[in-house]
Amino acid sequence: MDILGKNRFELAGRGAMVAVIVLAAGFAGWLWWTSLEPDLQPGFARANGRIEATRIDVAVKYGGQISEVLVEQGALVEAGDVVARIEATELEAQLRAAGAATLQRKQELVQAEALIAQREGELSLAQSELERTETLMERGYATAEMLDIRRSQATSAAAAVTTARARRASAEAAIMAAEANVAVLAARLDYHVLTAPRAGRVQYRLVEPGEILPPGGKVVSLLDLTDVYMDVYLPTAEAGQTRIGAEARLILDAAPQYVVPAHVSFVASEAQFTPKFVETESEREKLMFRVRLKIPAEILRNYSDTVKTGLPGQAVVRVAPDVV
Repeated sequence: MDILGKNRFELAGRGAMVAVIVLAAGFAGWLWWTSLEPDLQPGFARANGRIEATRIDVAVKYGGQISEVLVEQGALVEAGDVVARIEATELEAQLRAAGAATLQRKQELVQAEALIAQREGELSLAQSELERTETLMERGYATAEMLDIRRSQATSAAAAVTTARARRASAEAAIMAAEANVAVLAARLDYHVLTAPRAGRVQYRLVEPGEILPPGGKVVSLLDLTDVYMDVYLPTAEAGQTRIGAEARLILDAAPQYVVPAHVSFVASEAQFTPKFVETESEREKLMFRVRLKIPAEILRNYSDTVKTGLPGQAVVRVAPDVV
């Protein structure tokens, strides 16, 4: 993970880093740091750590063969940039077939609508014939048998209309199902194009074209260069006083002449043993609380092309808010 790598310090040597400190921490911040050396004043705590950044793994949702990887390790990407593609010939064929099936279902709906119109016309005729026969029956010009035939015809025509309308409803449901299938396949096809969820730097390129990944297989790993921090470990007495948002200053082993402003963004709720690389052996025998010191994003945005992670250093944290 990386902030202030070699290139950064070359810029800093020309005054860029001094500008960062003055703008972000102010001249008072510089004096605040230097006043702590070599002896730490009461109300401040010192600890060791490493610069880290939030890592984002870009993975496949559906398994498949990688057709392209469009980024190299170390490249900077913006949110939404395409980083890789999965071979999707078969899925594209399925999508075309689903689209054709949708058109077929729509044609069936047209036919159902036409059939309804035909059956409703037949019903209208049958009802008219029935009414005329009833009138003739009243005047003695039609037989009971004829009246029964007209009633049967009208009943059959009404049933035919009901059947045609049911066919239309079935066609509409089939269209909805076909369109849903198209939407599912289209969404799945979208997942075959992998994009960066955030802006960042490619830390690892994990696959090459031609490789086949299972669902969830990782393609590239990104570092969010606007979310850079250092985790340090403080003993109970100091961690208990530390507040979220408290000021901190970081100084890296690679450039001890420069100070990086930060603030407390997290204090662990449970104690733990500190990692081997952070503290001395005697200090690791004590239970400590993890404290995260975050570097302001507005500073990092101006130096995204030079931010590097993994650099060790130390931090001083203001654990007593009333201390100046």
